[in-house]
Amino acid sequence: MIFDLETYLIQPIQGKDAWKLCDFITINSHRLNRFFPNTLKQNLTPTLSEIFVAHKLKQFALKEEFLFTLNDLEKRTIIGLIYIKELNWPSKQGELAYCIGYQYEGKGWVTKSVDIISNYAFTQLNLTSLQIIVHKSNVASVRVAEKCGYIWKRTLPKKFAPPNETSLDMELYELIA
Repeated sequence: MIFDLETYLIQPIQGKDAWKLCDFITINSHRLNRFFPNTLKQNLTPTLSEIFVAHKLKQFALKEEFLFTLNDLEKRTIIGLIYIKELNWPSKQGELAYCIGYQYEGKGWVTKSVDIISNYAFTQLNLTSLQIIVHKSNVASVRVAEKCGYIWKRTLPKKFAPPNETSLDMELYELIA
């Protein structure tokens, strides 16, 4: 499935995406270092990105995790990522995580993409609950969650430890189908 939004596409990760993904990650490494450290370290070279993409394709096929890319149609580049992860099939719950390149922030593309992927998770994967876990300092991400109808539920004490930092309290937002 591909979601065509005229200026950009949302599509599942593809085998041919490794080089584009490596470019996106390295260009935005300063943005991704704090909250996407694993994705960053797994995509620092084209070879690492090839391994990463192969693993994500396998996870997609096994319904363990779903990675979607946001692709600029004009420039033919990856401009962002959206994960459906931490899937709990018995409880029909998953978590969304997302990022966008610095050149594309503030255009509303992440909000639109989160809406679309949330709908996909509910209608195609039959999930009934989605979560977004975000640090309160990431105001743009909090706004995306709220604009997409996710409701703040609680603070998760010491939920996430960015590289070389102490564990941070994170905010849990949830959307019910």
